[in-house]
Amino acid sequence: MGATDTEGRLLASIFQCGPLDPCFLSSLDVPNGGVLLGLPALMSMGLLRHTAGYFELPKGYYRLDSIFLLLAFMALARIKTIEALRYCAPGEWGKLLGLDRIPEVKTLRDKVHLLTNDDRAGQWGAELSRDWMEMFPETSGVLYIDGHVRVYSGNQTELPRHYVARQKLCLRATTDYWVNAMDGQPFFLVNKAVDPGLLTVLEEDILPRLERDIPNQPSLFELEEERLLPRFTLVFDREGYSPDFMCRMWSRRIACQTYHKYPEGIWPESEFAEHKVSLISGHEVKMKLAERGTILGGKMWVREIRKLSDSGHQTAIISTNFARDMKATAAAMFARWSQENFFKYMRENYNLDRLIDYSTEAIPGTTEVVSPLFREVDGEVRKQAAQLARKRCECDGVILCDDIEPARGEVEAYEMEKQALREEVEHMAKTLEDLKACRRTTPRHVRLADLPPEDQFKKLGTKSKDFIDTIKMVAYRAETAMVNIVRRTMSRQEDGRSLLRGLYATEADILPDYEKMTLKVRLHQPANRCNAVTIGQLCQELNATKTKFPGTDLRLIYEMVS
Repeated sequence: MGATDTEGRLLASIFQCGPLDPCFLSSLDVPNGGVLLGLPALMSMGLLRHTAGYFELPKGYYRLDSIFLLLAFMALARIKTIEALRYCAPGEWGKLLGLDRIPEVKTLRDKVHLLTNDDRAGQWGAELSRDWMEMFPETSGVLYIDGHVRVYSGNQTELPRHYVARQKLCLRATTDYWVNAMDGQPFFLVNKAVDPGLLTVLEEDILPRLERDIPNQPSLFELEEERLLPRFTLVFDREGYSPDFMCRMWSRRIACQTYHKYPEGIWPESEFAEHKVSLISGHEVKMKLAERGTILGGKMWVREIRKLSDSGHQTAIISTNFARDMKATAAAMFARWSQENFFKYMRENYNLDRLIDYSTEAIPGTTEVVSPLFREVDGEVRKQAAQLARKRCECDGVILCDDIEPARGEVEAYEMEKQALREEVEHMAKTLEDLKACRRTTPRHVRLADLPPEDQFKKLGTKSKDFIDTIKMVAYRAETAMVNIVRRTMSRQEDGRSLLRGLYATEADILPDYEKMTLKVRLHQPANRCNAVTIGQLCQELNATKTKFPGTDLRLIYEMVS
């Protein structure tokens, strides 16, 4: 329905032609035409760079690059699910791609399934990650590692429960471990249905990729000459605090940086000096900093840097990067907000937690999971400990009243109440010790195959999710590149992303000229002059790239109606 290229579609359906090249017609006021301004940035971030080497579609009407462009444009336009295309005019979106209409939702789903029925999507994402590290080598020397809990509310499988800090609840979920640059831009993620913990994922899944992919690492000769020079630095929160892990990492010349979990004492205020610290955003802030060396866990010598806040609180940082100065080390630690902001922004704008399909996959039977019996005993221990604490408070309240002489005739009842409370506390304490002894003898982990059938579960299918997440990462990186351009002429730099979101949703005229081999995207004047100046500067920067629309020889030209 809505197709106008009847002949082309008929021939493609009987395998006589196809896929068809984009063919643009002059169109005015095309909804979401502003997303075409994101095309140069999408191309520079590698959206179509390796697609031909990893993906292939059966012969049909739609080109491979048209499918990728459609998915990327959907991400920029905040169309958060494929199903949401049901409520978009297919012909209007087809004008953005040089087609009579975009694929129907079912067709698009089928094509995504064809593109992700093996491991090619993961290989493509890994290739893009290497490209991004080589494009921005200055950002790949310091990497943020953190887990993002993705809640699952369906009933396809009974996933293990995870604590979700943003909701303060234990919910069924999977964990995605993200690797980001200092400015929050993503490199890749590792999904874990059964979460073994940050340190295990770091050592087994993330580090092998980083050691292989990070560019400009010091050579063995340089590492031998400079005994304090690390290959790269990992920054994570207190979950990764482990002296043993940091020792193992330094033996591979990988530096670690985190918050000190057990800082000793308060440093004198006279040790702190005020410094101007340059943040990754380009802003300068003043911090009161001090540094000492310390033995971590009796195992290794590390740097300890503390920041003194106006309230007198001292935030302790430990680092094994001995080559980085104190101000840069503090800036790297306190810029962890960039990764947290990335998670929040991607959830709200790119629907990061949304499932792509409802498939499930088997988990290897040798995978270790928390034993249901241990979880039950541990729950009883926690419950009994909470009840004991409340009962002790009640008992202490009665004992504190000893100095107040009871009324005549109430002495015996008062003493009986105290004795009953003491006996109840002793009985509950004995019960708690028995439960703890039972917990100590109960294995904490068991193999998945050893669980009863009713306790076994499958993991959610990740192939389609990884594919769409990679396209969302490309779109986010493209948007960030455009933000860096528009912020040059904006007085309120924090409004850069808001401006682009509005720009992607605005209407535009699409005017092809096949004689001059140009494709003009003409924008309407924005609401105020400040935005007009900013968008005009952006158009000049994009025109300088001389980007051609994929599948054509038409050079894109961006301008605003005068």
